[in-house]
Amino acid sequence: MTTTKPGSLRVDAQTATVLREAYHKIGVLAKGNHYAVYDYLRAALTKITPVDCLYVGILQGANRVRYPYGFDSGAYDDPAVHTYGPHGQTAWLLKHRVTYRYAYDNGAVLHAGVMCGDTSRRSADAITAPMLRPDRDGNSQVFGMVSVQSYAPDAFDDNTVRALEWLTDLLARLLRRDADDREALRLLPAGDSTTHPVTADHIVEHLGSRVAEVRAMAEQARRDPADSAHQLALIVRACEQLQSELIEMTLDLDDGPEQRFLALTPVEQEVALHLAEGHDNDQLAAELGRSPHTVRTHLRAIFRKYGMATRHLVAEDVCKYVAR
Repeated sequence: MTTTKPGSLRVDAQTATVLREAYHKIGVLAKGNHYAVYDYLRAALTKITPVDCLYVGILQGANRVRYPYGFDSGAYDDPAVHTYGPHGQTAWLLKHRVTYRYAYDNGAVLHAGVMCGDTSRRSADAITAPMLRPDRDGNSQVFGMVSVQSYAPDAFDDNTVRALEWLTDLLARLLRRDADDREALRLLPAGDSTTHPVTADHIVEHLGSRVAEVRAMAEQARRDPADSAHQLALIVRACEQLQSELIEMTLDLDDGPEQRFLALTPVEQEVALHLAEGHDNDQLAAELGRSPHTVRTHLRAIFRKYGMATRHLVAEDVCKYVAR
């Protein structure tokens, strides 16, 4: 029987050893190499329980989840982006802000969302722990999640749940710290390119640099066939890491167009969408079935909320949101 001090994490001795090692290993991984952190988190969890699937998701905007890391049936799963609805896991986590367990509803919430990994199989057990950060009012806000799933029923016990929650909190603190560091850099005077929002040019530059590294590995494998198996393994891992990095880079893309559009009332959003199609005031009135005076009132409110003086600038910004 394992004894624990009051207030300590209630896990068995072997799990405590794994988590302690994970704390130190994750702490020394290269800063910014989140792929390595995700990969080690999965490896640590597999020492505690069999893991068929593991996914890391980060929320972005009003209704999207970006998955920079996924592992399914012994293989890396390609990163993905999903729009979430009102009935799946993400909506459940945002509402309750606690860990979701398959046993709560026999997987109803899990299966109501978008399936991940091998869509020909249904998970028979799952735990999804939220990553939390404080908002401006000091309340906990969900910004991501870690989900572990099994194709076998009753795979995860309370010990596993507590271990996943502890690891998820560790990951959340690391990601929050990196975000705080980036924000601190943005406060410095201009001059450091790392302080600017990510643009398409930054993504292309990063992609070009990383592809050059992968190409060099491929060239090495071609020159030395005896070492090709090792080089190919390095290439595969480098490609997996690059995919994860690209998904995470898009998290830093400017989401201003979305925030501005969602700040409008439903009627103002309808006006803005027609405005983006190039309609003048008379056309807007005809399309919306409202008077020109009402249309002008809505336009003034839209310009004020957007902080823009011309319909052309607003229309351009709305088009960016629609094309996101």
